[in-house]
Amino acid sequence: MEDRTSDGLYLEMTDRTPARYASERTAEVADIDGTSAPSIWRNVHRDRSDLPRVLDEFDTLAVYEVGAAFVAPTTLPDEIRSLHFMRTPRPGQGTLSGRATIGLSLVLISPRDEATAQDLRDWGDFVHIRHIAEAAVPGFTMITPYVNADRTAHPRFMHFYEMDCPDPERAFKAMTPLVTQRIGPRESVEWKQWATCPSLRIMYVNTFERVG
Repeated sequence: MEDRTSDGLYLEMTDRTPARYASERTAEVADIDGTSAPSIWRNVHRDRSDLPRVLDEFDTLAVYEVGAAFVAPTTLPDEIRSLHFMRTPRPGQGTLSGRATIGLSLVLISPRDEATAQDLRDWGDFVHIRHIAEAAVPGFTMITPYVNADRTAHPRFMHFYEMDCPDPERAFKAMTPLVTQRIGPRESVEWKQWATCPSLRIMYVNTFERVG
């Protein structure tokens, strides 16, 4: 996925098993005009407690690359929830390894109020993602920012971390220590400015491995 040029990503989240989701749903979504490259992912750290979470947890994540004209299909909210994101004008950061993307870290965030939405985007691009990319975390490749296709909906932004390693949770856990080595200890001003900002509201964070 790391070399994709699609306009956006459409996500579906469910507690159906990957096999059941693939057999019952993938073809239906993939047939929609503007949809390509479906992939299915398994949650590898369900119900994590080390970070805040507002959205409901789920077992299986489906990711579809979509064009600008894509219209999201009807879902079953009790069984399948969906999010549609478009790329931001600012590019992704990181490296292209040339290897397949087999792990993900999915980060969904929102501003605490509409007046601070651009502050949050600027912090994400110029501070938070920047330092992670510069740390060259083993296994991390591209980190791409997206904005909700509905500019008034939440979560507002997605940071889509791609990984080419077989243990995405281990790579995720290595990220903070490596950034800390670069910018200073947790009690430092620099570290606190990297870790959070006043407008940040974390909606969901977790890691996934590709299963189909």
